Amino acid sequence: MIKNRTRSIFTIGLFFSLTAAIAQVKPIFENGEAQVVPELKDSSNWIRHDLWVETEFDTDGDGKLDRMHVAVTRPSQTETEGLKLPIIYASSPYYAGTAGNAPIFWDVRHELGAPAPPRNTTEVVRTGKRPIISNSEIMNWVPRGYIVVHSSSPGTGLSQGAPTVGGDNESLAPKAVIEWLTGKENGYTSPEGNEKVMAFWSTGKVGMTGTSYNGTLPLAAATTGVKGLEAIIPIAPNTSYYHYYRSNGLVRSPGGYLGEDIDVLYDFIHSGDESKRPYNNKTVRDTEMAQGMDRATGDYNEFWAGRDYLNDMEPMKAALLMSHGFNDWNVMPEHSYRIYDAARAKGIPHKIYYHQNGHGGPPPLSMMNRWFTRYLHGVENGVEDEPKAWIVREQDPQSNPTAYADYPNPKASNVNFYLQPGAPAVGSLSLEREASQERETLVDNYSFPGSALAQAEYSEHRLLYLSPVLKEAVHISGIPKITIKLASNKPAANLSVWLVSLPWTEGRNAKITDNIITRGWADPQNHASISESEPLVPGQFYEVSFDLQPDDQIIPAGQQIGLMIFSSDKEFTILPKPGTELTIDLDGTVLKLPIVDGKIGMEKAVK
Repeated sequence: MIKNRTRSIFTIGLFFSLTAAIAQVKPIFENGEAQVVPELKDSSNWIRHDLWVETEFDTDGDGKLDRMHVAVTRPSQTETEGLKLPIIYASSPYYAGTAGNAPIFWDVRHELGAPAPPRNTTEVVRTGKRPIISNSEIMNWVPRGYIVVHSSSPGTGLSQGAPTVGGDNESLAPKAVIEWLTGKENGYTSPEGNEKVMAFWSTGKVGMTGTSYNGTLPLAAATTGVKGLEAIIPIAPNTSYYHYYRSNGLVRSPGGYLGEDIDVLYDFIHSGDESKRPYNNKTVRDTEMAQGMDRATGDYNEFWAGRDYLNDMEPMKAALLMSHGFNDWNVMPEHSYRIYDAARAKGIPHKIYYHQNGHGGPPPLSMMNRWFTRYLHGVENGVEDEPKAWIVREQDPQSNPTAYADYPNPKASNVNFYLQPGAPAVGSLSLEREASQERETLVDNYSFPGSALAQAEYSEHRLLYLSPVLKEAVHISGIPKITIKLASNKPAANLSVWLVSLPWTEGRNAKITDNIITRGWADPQNHASISESEPLVPGQFYEVSFDLQPDDQIIPAGQQIGLMIFSSDKEFTILPKPGTELTIDLDGTVLKLPIVDGKIGMEKAVK
């Protein structure tokens, strides 16, 4: 009886073991998307733990390789059933707190090229507790069959090292974490100890996403070509710190943060070990940044080239779904397009999602889901065969983009617009060149914001040229370009350009797309090269050519397209004393607008 009972118990145990194996929890897919798995959605059953991943660099000067603080959120089945899942990974310098609203910006009220008064610095009070670094991403992805991993950037939170704001260590740190996720034995249970921890629950397939700085780091990791990083979804990423803090040789602040510069951002995020901060400040902020950032000329140099991810894309192979807002005047839309265009040229799987609003704004969850499902789970859902560009039209919610073959719209071509005089009132934009032998002059005065200048019927502080009233809508898609032939009465001057839709819409019902179509800024001293400036000879004319920010916008019938040229932009530039005069040679100035159906389409809209 005892033997039979033992055999019965063994038989029952084997039955339940086989049943458990058959019933093992697995991801579920429908219509090419990972679905919520009932057994994975109960957060009380999730396992959360942290660890430190050793990198290949030492940036805090202590003679030891820096370790990054990493947190993991995974279903309990990865422990009890041997379930292996792909990873959604997010990294950030913000997780442990920032300097908040501390007064650390540069004073922008000084003459161009003159040194600014010394700015204030600050110390960040670190926040956050172990083992949770962040709760972002977990509710979207863990129930759908992913493990979510977070890490703090070098020199922030409990991660060792120094923040460099775009330096090599900010690419190599997530690379080290991804290497750990794909089997490398560089994970430890503590920041100083030798007890190792392995990512035994990982399939070795990693995707990254995040917004703004957190969207920059997926691209930074991808440019290392690290094995296992299969797909990234950067949202409003900063892809070049030069393009973030400079524009065609001009010192230009990001929108909403007048006076910010790269050393300000360093102070804003430096939440790491207090004992390491003096070394980091001296080495990074007060030496490398102070010597390289060059607020005097705004020129592009080796310092900025080392913080431009377009220069590092050769090893990149991760599938790219890019997301940005056309009215993001913080991290401007050029940041996404320049990387998207390079990925397209390299043959990397690519897709771009643009909406009409400001900073941030991810693609619809279903679009992200399909991207990660294809490249992390390997489900053949056809995303690579879908239209490449998804653009939210002006009246639509961000969840409902319109599909286009690509961006810019393949049906768009450049249309030349020429200037006819009218200052100090309003001149005209013409599709035909008519030699006028005219020159018009504006007087710089930062006291007047661009919105006031665009609405003014008469102003000596800007030049404004309008198209005829549109009888039909005009679809702009691509990168407007402008060449301005100008002279200054001083050796240095700001140059600002807005493309506007008039009449200007005021009030609570105004939409973000109603008034400003796009913008651009340049330093006339850099007319020959953004890497080399030269003082202007007063009265001598120079040709200054540059791109405005990318756009895809439908300008409705009844509006006029306006080109506004002015000098100091109250929201973005250094603000010298008023009085600098810029004289524009109208015959030598041309605006190129990428318009769907080209010149024929524009002629149809105004006739």
